[in-house]
Amino acid sequence: MSLSRRGLLAALVFAASLPAGAAEAPLRVEGLLFERRIRLGGSELLLNGTGIRAVAWFKGYVAALYLSARASTPAGVLATPGPKRLRMHMLHGVATVEFVNAFRKGVSRNAAADELPRLAERMERFAAQVSALGNVDKGDIVDLDFEPGRGLTFIVNGKIQGDAIAGEDFYAALLRAFVGDKPYDKKLKAGLLGLAV
Repeated sequence: MSLSRRGLLAALVFAASLPAGAAEAPLRVEGLLFERRIRLGGSELLLNGTGIRAVAWFKGYVAALYLSARASTPAGVLATPGPKRLRMHMLHGVATVEFVNAFRKGVSRNAAADELPRLAERMERFAAQVSALGNVDKGDIVDLDFEPGRGLTFIVNGKIQGDAIAGEDFYAALLRAFVGDKPYDKKLKAGLLGLAV
C-alpha cells in the first residue's frame, strides 16, 4: 500500500473513531459557544455565521445567524426558505430604549420608502415587546426567531416575549438591518454571512 493511501486510510479510521458530533463541536466566539446545528419549527438549521457588534473598543454582543441552507449574500439570506434564527448573546447590559432606537434606525435605513408604512404598526408592537423588558443584561441571550405561518417570535433567555408578529416581510426588514446595504456594522454583516472578516 502506498504512503498516500495509508495516510488516507488512517484519516478515515481516525474520523470513524471520533464520537458522534465531534466533527461539529460548537463554535467558540468571545468565550461563548454556538451550536453548529439547531432545530426550530421542526426544521434543522445550520450556523451560517457569527459576528461581533462593536463600536471602537466596545463590544456589545455576539450575533449568530441560523438558516436552513448556508448563504453568503444578503439576497441569499432573505431568499432562504423555512425558519430562521438571529441570536444575540449580550457582552454588556443595555437599556432597551437603545435596542429599540437601533432597530428603528436599522429598519428605516434598509427599507424602501413605500415599505415603511406597511411595517410601522408591527414595528410599534415589536418596540413595545422590547421596551417591556426595561434592560437587557450581560449574559442574556436574545433570539429573533422566524417560522413560516407564524412570523417573528421575540425570545429572551428562552422565554417568549409577547405574541408572534406576522409577516415574512417584517422579519426580512429586521434582518436587513444586520446584513443589508446599510448594516449596523460591516464586520458583523460579513461574519453573519460567513465571510472572512
